[in-house]
Amino acid sequence: MNQPTSATDTSNLHPEGFTHIDAKGEASMVDVTEKAVTAREAVAEAYVEMQPETLRMIISGEHKKGDVLAVARIAGIQAAKKTSDLIPLCHPLMLTKVKVELIPEPSQNRIRIETLCKLAGQTGVEMEALTAASVAALTLYDMCKAVDKTMVVSGIKVLEKKGGKSGHWQLPSDSHQDAESSTHSDAPSTQKKDGYLSLRFFAGLRESLNCEHMELALIALDTSLGEDTSLGEVKAHLISIHPEWESALSASNVLMSVNQQMAKATTTVQAGDEVAFFPPVTGG
Repeated sequence: MNQPTSATDTSNLHPEGFTHIDAKGEASMVDVTEKAVTAREAVAEAYVEMQPETLRMIISGEHKKGDVLAVARIAGIQAAKKTSDLIPLCHPLMLTKVKVELIPEPSQNRIRIETLCKLAGQTGVEMEALTAASVAALTLYDMCKAVDKTMVVSGIKVLEKKGGKSGHWQLPSDSHQDAESSTHSDAPSTQKKDGYLSLRFFAGLRESLNCEHMELALIALDTSLGEDTSLGEVKAHLISIHPEWESALSASNVLMSVNQQMAKATTTVQAGDEVAFFPPVTGG
């Protein structure tokens, strides 16, 4: 993994210097004529931080302008395809895949945007992935600015690059770092309770279940303290003790996360984990 270690670290600089400056010091588009055609892809991320009520409104679909996440997703895809029109020295590229995901992170009062761009070509797609993330974030901001003027767009960066002469390159997501910091924090608000899962329910689910937060003892799932339990087992246990919850929790499109990371029914959990359930969000 290549990761900058200080402000003076040069390990990630191009070995031949700035690639878009010619011998005369003038800006120019890089000549890729002789480069080999290889499979290339890039992943980027961005965040939009907001007030809790704004995030709740987006997740529940109550925003008056409609499906905020769907619009932001389409904007990001369109932006990736228009990158060369926006960034003067970028090559027009024939992208073969553009993916834009918008993932609510309720514990952080924000939406995480992750983009993926792929092609078979002679130059990389980092700028396309970054442009998709940036425009998706700006679109989300634009649609919600009337109800929340405190929103902040942050953390725009490339997470991963594959293909070309420089090969495979990665940086950790800010979400992974935030989750790790939360895990090791001694603050009472994030302190873990031994032997328990912290369960949270958001938006429409919170109203349907009439429950926002509960602690669930792992021993109730017939597991040993250090033994892994799947999210599917957690959900089944909740339904067994609250049969009236079955309709809401059994919906195939209910989303789940573990420690602010999107998860599946097969994902395992351990004592101290925070598990969140929330209704589906389109556009992600």
